[in-house]
Amino acid sequence: MSVHAQAGRPARRVAGQTAIGLSLAAALMAGWLGAHVYGVFLHRWTPADVVLAPLLILVQCWLNVGLFIVAHDCMHGSLAPGRPWLNRAVGHVVLALYAGFSFDRLIGKHHAHHRHSGTAEDPDFHADGPRAFWPWYVAFFRRYFGLREFAVLAALLATYLFVFRVDPANALVFWGVPAILSSLQLFYYGTYLPHRHESDAFSDSHNARSLELGPFASLVTCFHFGGYHHEHHEQPWMPWWRLPNARS
Repeated sequence: MSVHAQAGRPARRVAGQTAIGLSLAAALMAGWLGAHVYGVFLHRWTPADVVLAPLLILVQCWLNVGLFIVAHDCMHGSLAPGRPWLNRAVGHVVLALYAGFSFDRLIGKHHAHHRHSGTAEDPDFHADGPRAFWPWYVAFFRRYFGLREFAVLAALLATYLFVFRVDPANALVFWGVPAILSSLQLFYYGTYLPHRHESDAFSDSHNARSLELGPFASLVTCFHFGGYHHEHHEQPWMPWWRLPNARS
């Protein structure tokens, strides 16, 4: 497939895309693991935590979002174009780190979201309340976090507490809190705001809008899946780090 743009649209892939995608994925995973190991296993509480703890929570929350976005690229095959086995392998790893999710379960739901975006058949949409944040979030959370995910995380938490003897406060503050906050961040910027019904109608059948965010705010909120959400629905083969180039 050509690496050159055609008809004024960005190319489906660019030279070095796999190497760039894997490098960014590796950096996010390394950052997540480093912050997780430090926060859960090594952190010792001091008065400086008035500043340090919230900072570490925010960093870990952002890295959690990044792990999910890498998995999202894997679902579209854009992490490593033409290498489905590699996309699946990385997708399985990052979703396991994120919250014990099943890549095979999520990929089907995500492609259904793209086929039926903003309709009752869209698993990410809340047709009964397309403007109601909390009912939509609860439905969204329950749809993706089930007994399997609960069992995996419960087993891991038990291992941390009773085998490795970690401080329960460390596990709660530096693992549980960032995980919950990242789910809210992903939902708010990556699903709710782009697909929420407003007074103005959507521009096309994607039933999606891009948020009015600058490139930096777009990156820190949802790795460009808020600021360029409509572009993603138009060009789902484009990885997160290329989305700012998708806008004509």
